[in-house]
Amino acid sequence: MINEEIRDKEVRLIGSDGEQLGVVSLSEAMERAIALNLDLVKIAPGAQPPACKIMDYGKYKFEAAKREKENRKNQKTVTLKEVRITPNIDDHDLETKLNNAAKFLKDGDKVKVTVRFRGREVKHSALGEKLLVRIEELIKDVGVVEKRPKLEGRNMFMIIAPKA
Repeated sequence: MINEEIRDKEVRLIGSDGEQLGVVSLSEAMERAIALNLDLVKIAPGAQPPACKIMDYGKYKFEAAKREKENRKNQKTVTLKEVRITPNIDDHDLETKLNNAAKFLKDGDKVKVTVRFRGREVKHSALGEKLLVRIEELIKDVGVVEKRPKLEGRNMFMIIAPKA
């Protein structure tokens, strides 16, 4: 709340440079803010009496937006990449898929390795689990398993996160 939006009788006033000015009436606080050509901003509405600060509200909002933008810029979003294989994949094909997965992990993304069972292959889901354990061993230097192998329908998957 700023300026006329504040409806309290008394407020604890804080000056523009941060010094405590004590408990004053709202009208006196508004007069001081107007005299300095600044705004009266309620910063602690739950306090008794509420705390208000004399500041340039437009400048404050601008700097807060600037800080928020800077924080968003420095933030890394982790995406989930997927590598799909079949239980009877050849060694060279598996090596190619693992190279892609390692590249994703080095970029900071998580990797979901999915073994897709077709037809009657789902009856031999142990082969898929053995394959995922083998993948875990081959990729342990760049990633760590976040979610163990799990069978859902005709797919078995595990999620690998990059090493810290």
